[in-house]
Amino acid sequence: MPSATSATIVSQCNVFPDQKSTLEDLKLSVSDLPMLSCHYIQKGGLFTRPPTLSIDSLISHLKQSLSQTLSHFPPLAGRFNTDSNGYIYVTCNDAGVDFIHATATSISIQDILSPLHVPDCVRSFFAFESTVSYQGHYKPIVAVQVTELADGVFIGCSMNHSVTDGTSFWTFFNTFSEVSRGIKKISRQPDFSRNSILISEAVLKVPQGGPQVTFNENEPLCERIFSFSREAILKLKSKVNNKKWTQKSDNTNVDAVELMGKQSNDTLLQIHNKGKMTGILESWFKNAVSKPQEMESKLSMVEISSFQSLCALLWRAVTRARKLNQSKTTTFRMAVNCRHRLNPKLDPLYFGNAIQSVPTYASAADVLSRDLRWCAEQLNKSVAAHNDEMVRRFVEDWESNPRCFPLGNLDGASMTMGSSPRFPMYDNDFGWGRPLAVRSGKANKFDGKISAFPGRDGNGTVDLEVVLAPEAMAGIESDHEFMQFVSR
Repeated sequence: MPSATSATIVSQCNVFPDQKSTLEDLKLSVSDLPMLSCHYIQKGGLFTRPPTLSIDSLISHLKQSLSQTLSHFPPLAGRFNTDSNGYIYVTCNDAGVDFIHATATSISIQDILSPLHVPDCVRSFFAFESTVSYQGHYKPIVAVQVTELADGVFIGCSMNHSVTDGTSFWTFFNTFSEVSRGIKKISRQPDFSRNSILISEAVLKVPQGGPQVTFNENEPLCERIFSFSREAILKLKSKVNNKKWTQKSDNTNVDAVELMGKQSNDTLLQIHNKGKMTGILESWFKNAVSKPQEMESKLSMVEISSFQSLCALLWRAVTRARKLNQSKTTTFRMAVNCRHRLNPKLDPLYFGNAIQSVPTYASAADVLSRDLRWCAEQLNKSVAAHNDEMVRRFVEDWESNPRCFPLGNLDGASMTMGSSPRFPMYDNDFGWGRPLAVRSGKANKFDGKISAFPGRDGNGTVDLEVVLAPEAMAGIESDHEFMQFVSR
């Protein structure tokens, strides 16, 4: 690595929408409000240098493109406002966003891509480091930083997590790139409606000075991008699904009850023990008893997805690497998109947060002594159970006790999967080609934070951005079950 391992700011200015907003204030929802204690989302793309533009011309062009893009996204140029009742709104007041031009010309593309672990210099490619989303009351909702490298350009975007989830973040970033390359009619028109059950009368009481993150921002961490080829993922999925692929012809009643027992020992029972989800568990049990063949057929014939197979593989590897007590309860959290789970459905481009964190619980002993299929089944059942009724129960639970989301690995045995390999991260051509790579900043990273990206080659390839304590990272890097599927 070069000696100068971080970006230096050349200039900073405000960029305003090129058209005045006519959008009314948007009330933060029950999915937005818990994110007030989270950092701004930081994601961006690494690009080659545009062959026909000087850096000054590029900066000018991107500012103009950003201004035009903001007119399609009025909330992003606004600020938070808390009214006398304690409700928080995004006021679409055209206050503008930050635009930063930075330089790091001693850092090359290969300096970023070649190291096994993500180099520290990447975090300097983003503005608003360690900025908590509540600060959107007086800081811009968005900051775009364009960093000039020795032989490339990094375009990084920091965006308030109480205004957007991953779906909305990439809708904006895709539109920014479309406008930059001259598209006149954008392909993804955001939906700003606020008439779903996510809009609540509940008030989140904020501590004096605003909420803070719930994890240690200074703990030593190691970060690596693990790449999985299409072939490796198909092989893994085949391995996970070969077992229990056909319906058993004997002991059906026993197996149905056994499967119900497994079901009741994971996520749903954990929530039930806290006084929730009784009706759902009763419904499952009635079906298992009255229609055992149907239930057994459904559960044994379930095809585990590629992504759930990958999550199960990582769950086992990290649990092994952490050397936990066998009786320790481990947690694997997955951020679930609720847009299509609600009835009526939200618009696929609903702008805001429409995610819920779905936990799956299992003892370290079960994760390690049972097979990969069993781990994947637990994840599959948790996600499959997250239907309209479950989304509404999560909303009711939050309304009964409004709170910020406790992001982190508080018990040393948790993992949190965010982002999605379905997000169009590589569909961002600003006019001179797609990104060479997608990277994220320091925001919201802790031991056990995983982010899923599509591979650059598409076609079912996946990259996992894994953040772990150094000793746990060393453990999974020498874990044969895990590493046999890793292409880099």
